[in-house]
Amino acid sequence: MFGELIPQGGGDPIPLLKKNLLVGRRESCDIVLRFANVSAHHCQLTLVGGYWYVKDLKSRNGIKVNGLRVTEKRLDPGDTLSVAKHNYEVRYSPIDLGAVGPPPAESLEREVLSKSLLERAGLERGQSPEKQEMALLQDYRAMIDEAALEARKKSLNK
Repeated sequence: MFGELIPQGGGDPIPLLKKNLLVGRRESCDIVLRFANVSAHHCQLTLVGGYWYVKDLKSRNGIKVNGLRVTEKRLDPGDTLSVAKHNYEVRYSPIDLGAVGPPPAESLEREVLSKSLLERAGLERGQSPEKQEMALLQDYRAMIDEAALEARKKSLNK
């Protein structure tokens, strides 16, 4: 189990059993919420780098995290996720799920799409040597973080 959603109005906890979960009213969803104001395919929960992310799937009544409407956001332990008007406390342990270092970006899409591939590789035309060096340093840090994550996973599997 990768965590759970605790209904705020009472009820049984909802286990997060897979790293990618579809939430909605349809029986084909991984987490079925049988409420009229929940869309057939309401939102997606995704586990990346030890942290859960939620993404609205263009639902009719939207999602909120800690009372703020969002389209995509990282869910930290203890956050309140609102699907339509149904509130759930998010419970999980990032460390137990393989997180290493500080929490990653709030949004996966923003992190990936914030720079062009050429810019991230330090190959953009007219880029100063300082910017190229900074891009290489960021790539090096990402490799170090990835290696640390793999080492952590191996030590947990022993």
